[in-house]
Amino acid sequence: MADVRDIMELERPPTPEITRESILGNDKTKKRFPPGPKVSKRPEGMHREVFALLYNDNKDAPPLFPSDTIGNNGYKQTKIKLGMRKPRKWMWMPFTNPARSDNATFYHWRRPSDEPKEYPFAKFNKKVDIPKYTDQEYNLHIKCEGWTKEETDHLMDLAERFDLRFLVMADRYDKQFPKRSVEDLKQRYYKICGILYKLNGDKKVYTYDADHERRRKEQLKKLYERKPEQIEEEQFLLGELKKIEARKKERERKTQDLQKLISQADSQSDAPKRNEKKLPKKKITNPSRPSRIDTNHILQALENAGIKFPDYKNSGVSLRSQRMKLPANVGQKKSKGIEQILQEMGLELNPTPSDEICQHFNELRSDMVLLMEIKGALVTCEYELQSLRHQYEALNPGKSLSIPQQLTSNTEVESKLSTSEIIDVVGSPDTSSNA
Repeated sequence: MADVRDIMELERPPTPEITRESILGNDKTKKRFPPGPKVSKRPEGMHREVFALLYNDNKDAPPLFPSDTIGNNGYKQTKIKLGMRKPRKWMWMPFTNPARSDNATFYHWRRPSDEPKEYPFAKFNKKVDIPKYTDQEYNLHIKCEGWTKEETDHLMDLAERFDLRFLVMADRYDKQFPKRSVEDLKQRYYKICGILYKLNGDKKVYTYDADHERRRKEQLKKLYERKPEQIEEEQFLLGELKKIEARKKERERKTQDLQKLISQADSQSDAPKRNEKKLPKKKITNPSRPSRIDTNHILQALENAGIKFPDYKNSGVSLRSQRMKLPANVGQKKSKGIEQILQEMGLELNPTPSDEICQHFNELRSDMVLLMEIKGALVTCEYELQSLRHQYEALNPGKSLSIPQQLTSNTEVESKLSTSEIIDVVGSPDTSSNA
């Protein structure tokens, strides 16, 4: 501003005299701030969480136990305020524990103004109610061969002293009596309790099976003392058991599929006969094999039971190769089986999709699926037949059940099966249930 005044030829104010006060300021006018708390610096290398546990803003020591009073610097109560009143006195005063039976006297600090109260920890001394008996009750009901009255009294005394801790009771059992196991002590004690509760009209009935407990401990000991080889063998057997159960379920599923085929064939063969008169049943010449009457209905039923390909006639424009595509309901296992049979027969997996080839190729694969289902049903029947033979031989020792050759299958016969013989496995609709 002085330079501006010189340029504009204005009058300048007098220059103040430079003094010590003008430079350093007056001590009286300087503001005084109360000294704040000195912030201690965190040592290098120490984590912030660890340093916070050691110091806080007021440099007070951390509390010895967690506290919820944040406003009082972690203390349960504020610091003592000294006044003119006299502080209350504390005295070293005696007290007794009512849970003890020896009338022992103990001492602790207590204010004389406080009323004497019962020792608070006496309520945790819980005792088991041990039944008592008289000499007359013992002679009439409790007396037992192998147990004297002195030994029975000793058992009940140990049960009261050690609160039915039978392991400790067996360890403290007097040597002048016969050596008893934990199961023997339990059996004798609970038998006495049951008798006394019955005499008093109580509905509680105590039963203890000592033999079962001994067997349980013996099995547990054997299980604990197993060798690594035995554990591996057990794991192997468990795995084999799971495989057997899986195969059993698969056989049951195949049996159900075969029953569905038979029931479907029966239902379709009974439909055209509803309007016809009932004819007398023909006599079956060979009961070991089903008759081959009316195979057309069986063929129709088996064709319906194979793969059902979708019809693309009314679905607009489509490729002919889509007609040879397997439906989604055909499982992966059947698809792999069809591919394997086609490779064995030397056929292509995807032939040229002409009209005739599409029709015959679909029929061939449907017959393959039917053949696989019938073979699975045959294996299931043979397995059940062998199981019945073993059951018969187990129930009749020394006897053997001979299976007719017509009911058994071999590789040579199976390879020469014709279409009519495959149909006979399912059964003719005119065949009786006993055939």
